[in-house]
Amino acid sequence: MTIRVIIVDDQAMVRAGFAALLAAQSDIDVVGEAADGRQGVDVSRNQHPDVVLMDVRMPEMDGLAAARELLNPPVGVVHRPKVLMLTTFDVDDYVYEALRAGASGFLLKDAPPADLIAAVRVVAAGDALLAPSVTRRLIADFAAQRPSGATRGGQALRLNGLTPRESEVLELIARGLSNQEIAGRLVLAEQTVKTHIGRVLAKLDLRDRAQAVIFAYESGLVTPGDAGA
Repeated sequence: MTIRVIIVDDQAMVRAGFAALLAAQSDIDVVGEAADGRQGVDVSRNQHPDVVLMDVRMPEMDGLAAARELLNPPVGVVHRPKVLMLTTFDVDDYVYEALRAGASGFLLKDAPPADLIAAVRVVAAGDALLAPSVTRRLIADFAAQRPSGATRGGQALRLNGLTPRESEVLELIARGLSNQEIAGRLVLAEQTVKTHIGRVLAKLDLRDRAQAVIFAYESGLVTPGDAGA
């Protein structure tokens, strides 16, 4: 199946370079481009892409606002693409907020071409793109500053609905472990880990792995000091 992609970035050279790279792949079709967030939303609503590559900082409407519109569409709009944020900085407050809004992950603009291609495929498949090292830096830097006591208390109550094994899996996700690494740590089959993750997302009403990581920090299940454990 061909992955439909649009590229939203205010730099024409970036759009052209990404478009040329992705269009050269037999399983990826670049169906549109936009120079700012507002145009990006409009193009996405018209073209119905599977994945939107979204720059963070743009004129008119920034990538965060555009991601929110795409991921939480108004009544009557059923299409909701996967959003992959593009950023120049590996730790960025905007990116954290985008993950909370439901973005599937983020990628540095200077990442190798192979990483961009792989990222589009990963996100299109429904997985979150969260490199373990960057996950720890991003989430630990910002999550510790965010939750109020009331917010954290409410999320802690939601944790009570998880089984001990599910809580354990969520904790390891938040520490940046891959499914394979979690399986090795807990001596489980990788498919069993995937099943646990699916149940965690369903019980906590979370969209994907990215939101699970944020929830784990904001609920207090994992604290920034634990991130490298």
